[in-house]
Amino acid sequence: MPNIKSAKKRVLVNATKAMNNQMAKSELKTTLKKFDAAVVGGDKAKAAEAYTTAVKAVDQAAAKHLLHKNNAANKKSKMTIKLNGMA
Repeated sequence: MPNIKSAKKRVLVNATKAMNNQMAKSELKTTLKKFDAAVVGGDKAKAAEAYTTAVKAVDQAAAKHLLHKNNAANKKSKMTIKLNGMA
């Protein structure tokens, strides 16, 4: 347990930031799952709309350093392949 005032503050700030990161990651995962569900559903228009939302979410997560830029590029590439593979 920290004794210095600034160290106590760091503990509180770190907890807050960890919670914000956790919420952002959870929201990203939900967005990706919605895209996958739209692709499995077979509706091309709905999947295209979910794709744009998912790509934006992945880009924002990469900008916030929640995802590595290469991981974000990989996710976007796989989503594009799924979308283009729809009949």
